Amino acid sequence: MRAADIVTLISVGRPAIAPDGAYAVFASSRPDIEANRAVGQIWRVDLPGGTPRRLTRGTADAAPRLSPDGARVAFVRADAKGKAQVYVVDATGGEPVQATDAAAGVSGFDWSPAGDRLAFTSRVPEKGRYGSVEGLDAASEAPRRIVGAQWHSNGLGYTADRPSHVFVIDAPATDAEPFYAPAAAVRPEGEAAPAQTVVAAEARALTEGPLSYEGLVFSRDGSEILTTVDDPRARRADLRSHVVALATDGSGRRDVLTQDAGLALYDLAIADDGTIALLGHEVGDGVDFVAPGVGLWLLESDGPRALTDAESIDLGEVGSHITPVGDDFLVHRRTRGRVHLLRVARDGAIADVITGDVEVNGHAAAGGRVVASVSTPRALGELLLVEGDAAPRALTAFGEAVQATGIVDPVELTVDGRDGYPVHGWVATPEGDGPFPVILQIHGGPYAAYGVHVFDETQVLVDAGYAVVYGNPRGSAGYGRAHGRSIRQQMGTVDFADVIDFLEGAIAADARLDGARVGVMGGSYGGYLTAWVIAHDHRFAGAIVERGFLDPVSFQGTSDIGSFFGDEYVGTDPEAIARQSPMAVVDQVRTPTLVLHSELDFRCPLEQATRYYSALLRGGVDAEMLVFPGENHELTRSGQPRHRVERFDAVLDWWARHLPVD
Repeated sequence: MRAADIVTLISVGRPAIAPDGAYAVFASSRPDIEANRAVGQIWRVDLPGGTPRRLTRGTADAAPRLSPDGARVAFVRADAKGKAQVYVVDATGGEPVQATDAAAGVSGFDWSPAGDRLAFTSRVPEKGRYGSVEGLDAASEAPRRIVGAQWHSNGLGYTADRPSHVFVIDAPATDAEPFYAPAAAVRPEGEAAPAQTVVAAEARALTEGPLSYEGLVFSRDGSEILTTVDDPRARRADLRSHVVALATDGSGRRDVLTQDAGLALYDLAIADDGTIALLGHEVGDGVDFVAPGVGLWLLESDGPRALTDAESIDLGEVGSHITPVGDDFLVHRRTRGRVHLLRVARDGAIADVITGDVEVNGHAAAGGRVVASVSTPRALGELLLVEGDAAPRALTAFGEAVQATGIVDPVELTVDGRDGYPVHGWVATPEGDGPFPVILQIHGGPYAAYGVHVFDETQVLVDAGYAVVYGNPRGSAGYGRAHGRSIRQQMGTVDFADVIDFLEGAIAADARLDGARVGVMGGSYGGYLTAWVIAHDHRFAGAIVERGFLDPVSFQGTSDIGSFFGDEYVGTDPEAIARQSPMAVVDQVRTPTLVLHSELDFRCPLEQATRYYSALLRGGVDAEMLVFPGENHELTRSGQPRHRVERFDAVLDWWARHLPVD
């Protein structure tokens, strides 16, 4: 796989299924280098064995949700101003109708049970900000008064001055007369030309003020909307969720789950009998998020009741959600680089639905059928169907495109570390007898994991002639909570030992890997551990430190998660922080190092990179820095395709100079 082959990486979003299970809809997405953006449409596939067909032809249509009767599909599309709006199209196809006209765009939405209304969340800027006053640009706005601990977010920027609010609007008729732009005309003096009508109904706000609301679910009778409320003015970070129910007629609200319950929520779903299921984890003092034990809970009269064991079963993963199925619930389980689909009964009994070498990204169920979007070793996104006791079968073949680029299948490996602890991961090698130079890759998080899905970061390096070694050291997700919490306020200890031991074990297990020619690279926490490795181990011909957590001291006041992340992972004692800080040992680095970062990264801010790079230069290290304009922390996953290709070019150039392939 070459850098430009990222265009073959087609992903499949969370699907929706008709109430009778007759068909499913889903969104595809892929990078397009010429368009320099992600592109994708909504698809429909009739079940059980229909051929997928495009339902829409927009540039980047996403997030389809079926109306309760299955007759219409609501989805997100950018409007003429580039803002994300909800559109509605007949489930059989046709021209989509714009349903919302939110000035700042829509961030989430839900159908009412009757299918006559849509609820959505949208950010509402303070007056005079973000183009709300014509002719007033960002540099001329009034100063921002910040009083809370969290005021900005990666990928968004400032958030406290534009809280998210809940709105309801009538769902549009898909067969109604279109709106037409008024023609130019001579009008009486003082009479303004009529404005262009965009949507048929006016949205009604259910919330206002400084509080911010995210996520929404209609109650079964449609009289309330459940949503999570947050106060940006809070002086201390608090990850405990507060859920309220808003009356859809605007008559008031009530508490559903208070912060006293001590849960941080990922998702909320309501079963047919009104039972509320929660996906979340206990937060303790409000900020203890390290290796969270994400589990399934039922909200009962005396509070939440756990259905799953958080110590051994991890239901947390980006995109994890709950689907009620009768009296049971479908959830995702993260385990050893896979994400499986489980069915959990109300008595806690668990049954497997989808297992094996897959990472389930989203799912839906109805009519005795389950559809799931998955990633596999041979595809970034496919749609699977599960029916009865039959084995899952693919409904799509998007993986054929990336397979045609010549991807390799990594070999799974477990190595016993120096203290006897098993370290699990993979080794990907080029074809041939070698010897191959070796690159050690380290993932971010730290409570994340490398998985079994086809991974462009690895495949591009293998295509260039490198053997790639990548594993999940202690601190990673998917191996039990104790594994994940083992580096809490002990970063750079057992995690450092695990990545080095896994590298040495992989080299010892395969004579084609040249242990005398090795490099190391990683991003985010992987950037942290890469910087830590090269300060303590000088075997590496080169290193790439990308979007790294490099100085816990300055991270506290600059990162969007700085108010709690460092306190939990490295502590607050100055000596303890220094003991775990790459900046504190940067003077020990001798390895040639490329520092990669994005200009708008608010998760690991740019100053982390610039200060580390400057320190390398001061220490006489052969160092370079590459800064990507307009990108944030997600460059390698969702950045502009041209920048992603340019990043690969820079990575390969660095390795060609410092770790050349024979």
